[in-house]
Amino acid sequence: MNLNLREKVIIVSGGAKGIGEGIVSRLALEEAYPVIIGRNEADNKKTLEMIGATGGFGHQVVAELSDPEQCKKAVDEVLGRFGRIDGLVNNAGVNDSVGLENGSYEDFMSSLHKNLTHYYLLAQYCLPSLKQTKGAIVNIGSKVAETGQGGTSGYAAANGGRNALTREWATELAKFGIRVNSVIVAECYTPMYENWIKTLPNPEEILEEINNRIPLGNRMTTVDEIANTVVFLLSKKSSHTTGQLIHVDGGYVHLDRALLKR
Repeated sequence: MNLNLREKVIIVSGGAKGIGEGIVSRLALEEAYPVIIGRNEADNKKTLEMIGATGGFGHQVVAELSDPEQCKKAVDEVLGRFGRIDGLVNNAGVNDSVGLENGSYEDFMSSLHKNLTHYYLLAQYCLPSLKQTKGAIVNIGSKVAETGQGGTSGYAAANGGRNALTREWATELAKFGIRVNSVIVAECYTPMYENWIKTLPNPEEILEEINNRIPLGNRMTTVDEIANTVVFLLSKKSSHTTGQLIHVDGGYVHLDRALLKR
């Protein structure tokens, strides 16, 4: 599908692995210019080599996004290289298991910086260019903000903040023609997820149990399914969609659990 994203400059934070990599790959197929912002240069370049092998083009900036100064430096570098920003995908983050019972103030604040603060900072630094291009912002969120998980207060709070900022920014930026939406992920089978499953006792049984909780197809969402929705939301094909929290989750969060008994 031609989404008319050719040569559009799209920043993807955490774009070297997992969901971010999938988004970068999809953007490259649409002939956009995805820009990976991530802390590991080797990982960034590996993903760029992968998309280059299929004729795509991209760029990478090394930055530790939990450092506010590096957030600004990264955006400045993108503007220096391309002179414009047409879209921002806030994706970087980690479920770091900072809980209430066993957490601390320092760990909680660190979790917010790893998972939320850079969403705000990257959007703020990109905003002057996004006003000019009437670009779009897509925030990647997690079902943990709505369902809870237990033992992960920092990540849950950050994702609640992502949801709130999506609607707040959609309201504030509508006058500039900037659309802001979120794609909410529930159970998506990324390499990180696979590594986590392997740490559990009886991983195959637990994976089957999780799959059986997902109403549509009793399977996890794929990275490509997340990426396809994100790229659509970045394009003018979704020109009247803003302030939405779109769950690409096979019905995991909202459909009646009675379905699981059928």
